[in-house]
Amino acid sequence: MSNRMMVVLAVLCATAAPVSTAAAQSRASDAEWEVPRTVDGRPDFQGNWSNSTLTPFQRSGDRGPVYTPEEVAEREQTDGSCPANPGTVMCGRTERTTGSNEARLSGVEYNEVYWERGSRIAVVNGEPRTSLVTVPANGRPPALTPEAQQLMQERRDLRSPFGQYDHPELRPMAERCIMFGSPVGPPMLPTGAYNSNYIIVQTADHLMIMSEMVHDVRIIPIGEPQTMRKDVRPWFGNSWGRWEGDVLVVETTNINPQQTIRGVPPSEDALVIERFSRADEETILYEFTIDDPAMWTERWGGQIPINKFDAQLYEYACHEGNYSLAGVLSGARYEERMEAQEASDSRR
Repeated sequence: MSNRMMVVLAVLCATAAPVSTAAAQSRASDAEWEVPRTVDGRPDFQGNWSNSTLTPFQRSGDRGPVYTPEEVAEREQTDGSCPANPGTVMCGRTERTTGSNEARLSGVEYNEVYWERGSRIAVVNGEPRTSLVTVPANGRPPALTPEAQQLMQERRDLRSPFGQYDHPELRPMAERCIMFGSPVGPPMLPTGAYNSNYIIVQTADHLMIMSEMVHDVRIIPIGEPQTMRKDVRPWFGNSWGRWEGDVLVVETTNINPQQTIRGVPPSEDALVIERFSRADEETILYEFTIDDPAMWTERWGGQIPINKFDAQLYEYACHEGNYSLAGVLSGARYEERMEAQEASDSRR
């Protein structure tokens, strides 16, 4: 057999065999590729994108920073019990702990069709990552400062006299269709559930990022920053971008204290630094750093691949179809009437 024929057969065998996420990423990075650019010569980030992933936000236990090929294959496999969300590690498997047997169909919860938690491990620089957080080295956010702990306790004390459904202001921002925060950021983090999708539009002096979730929109000017007074703290903060070569660096200050970062309210001095760069034809590498010494004992951050989303994003009509908030509050009032009625009957 000629050497040429042997090479052809080897290539055919290699392409026919299934490959891991890491191997596919490595092969794509080896191909000749040029950064797509806008008419003004800057890297082009426009399009539909998604950052959903099976990689957890923070690392567990003493695990290292990178999965083995065997671990990647195990986590990305699908057993066919969740066809609407292939590869989801939580679907129809022993890891799922929520829901009752009555709510399951063949081992899958009835509403599993709606979840989209990702189907691939996050790969950065050819490494299948075990966490999205990369700094500190243990892959977990650092400890909170005493000031942050006291502030969060004060918030809990303020809410303690009220029931969870006493009035609409106690319900989460997303449930009230005000804003979701993640995944549009800052920082831009996967929801871990569904709708971790974006539309990005870019001009010479602006970057617009619209998240599918609650259709949150960030409009980021690129150029000379315009500062705000510290007491002015809008949703998504005050973001300004600048180019460092082919990397778009975005710095955000003045983040609204109700727009928490992993449940922690940012201080008035909080700074979020984001870096956007094109990794390949299908991927934006997104890097973030949280610098808030009043809340966290050290700076921390991570890296998240944002992958091309080859589907259309439709309107997230939150208020138009949101009957749940009135229903939730009405249900709570009904329960209170029933409890009052039972208490009255017991006294007779």
